[in-house]
Amino acid sequence: MRSRTSLRRTGVALLSAAALAALPVVGGAGLTGSAGAVAAEQRGDAWQGGWATSPQAPTAPFGPNWSQQGFDNHTVRQVVRVSTGGTKARIELSNRYGSTPLRITGATVARTDKGAAVQKGSVRQLSFGKGRSVTIPADGKVTSDGVPFKVKALESVTVTLYLAAPTGPATFHTFSAATSYRAQGDHRSDRDGAAFKETSDSWYYLTGVEVTGGKSARRDGVVTFGDSITDGVGSSLNTNNRYPDELAERFAATGHPRSVLNHGIGGNQVTNDTTWAGEKGIARFKKDVLTEPGVRTVIVLEGINDIGGSGPSFPGGPTPEVSVSQLIEGHRSLIRQAHAKGIKAVGATLTPIKGSFYDDAQKVNEAKRDAVNHWIRTSGEYDAVVDLDRALADPSDQDRMATAYDSGDHLHPSDAGYRVMAEAVDLDAL
Repeated sequence: MRSRTSLRRTGVALLSAAALAALPVVGGAGLTGSAGAVAAEQRGDAWQGGWATSPQAPTAPFGPNWSQQGFDNHTVRQVVRVSTGGTKARIELSNRYGSTPLRITGATVARTDKGAAVQKGSVRQLSFGKGRSVTIPADGKVTSDGVPFKVKALESVTVTLYLAAPTGPATFHTFSAATSYRAQGDHRSDRDGAAFKETSDSWYYLTGVEVTGGKSARRDGVVTFGDSITDGVGSSLNTNNRYPDELAERFAATGHPRSVLNHGIGGNQVTNDTTWAGEKGIARFKKDVLTEPGVRTVIVLEGINDIGGSGPSFPGGPTPEVSVSQLIEGHRSLIRQAHAKGIKAVGATLTPIKGSFYDDAQKVNEAKRDAVNHWIRTSGEYDAVVDLDRALADPSDQDRMATAYDSGDHLHPSDAGYRVMAEAVDLDAL
């Protein structure tokens, strides 16, 4: 990774190794500040994102999940790993794509044991404005009150939601690479996981876990923004081997953990909305990235679905064709949005596609990918560049992902590939 100044000078990119006062329930414009939050900033115990994901509209393009039917007298238990630790925790819940108000009857946070079980004595009841229940309006979100909860960087926590009343279709995140659990009735305080008979590989309503009181009470958070390759498609289930997870591990290994937040959505595009893969990147960037606390840097890896989505292999049907100039202008919009909030924008080159379902016989998609990557590497418009294309490429065929890094579909990396992606990021440049 090189700085923007260095890129402009050389014209080439270098390959180199996410009980304070609760914020109110709000609509789609995002969370608003509060006097308590300002006071927290001044005391140096500001909230940091420990874990995050981007919400999506209910859909089931790859098989059944719980989003379209929703929940009725169900307890949903979800396991996530935080990138940085603290002494207090709170959660964020989203009803962005709900058509009616969502009633959360109760919620808890605990330290994870095995499967759906939690560690003895670790369950903490969560409150929302001092009440145990909360109603989130359609297109709204809510942050719980902070609760004393000591958690270390890279530790897994379990968030449990009890949904007593029918919810209708649920805001969720399709690809979690993690198992979520469901039980009939109220089991929010259960220590063992015996009641949780059903499982899903998606997340529901939960979009953030924030921490405060740790070593990382400063504005140095990193958001990784993109599509399935940021989301971690192709990584092993329940192993936290997505590239943002590996990046968080690199920070932790230095003795200075940092907030590393994953806002990838499988299938997402920069310029086109889709029925199953989220709003276009230039629209959701404001909602997903710019509302996160303590963010200093965003790494953008997105555009391959804009290039390949107009073909017959794109799930849900083709999307409008996107030219190189349109895709570059979309990236420029992301850069402008980041800079307007004082956030450093790092551009990641689009990774190899040869042999994948995006590899067309006429090599039109490859030509577009090469052109976009040339712009990312040489334009100097991003503040820095990480060359993930070259990190993953087969040395004997630069258009193809190296076999050792390929999950098998020649598009999504394996666990080893995601590790190499994280190693390509220059930590000092962040």
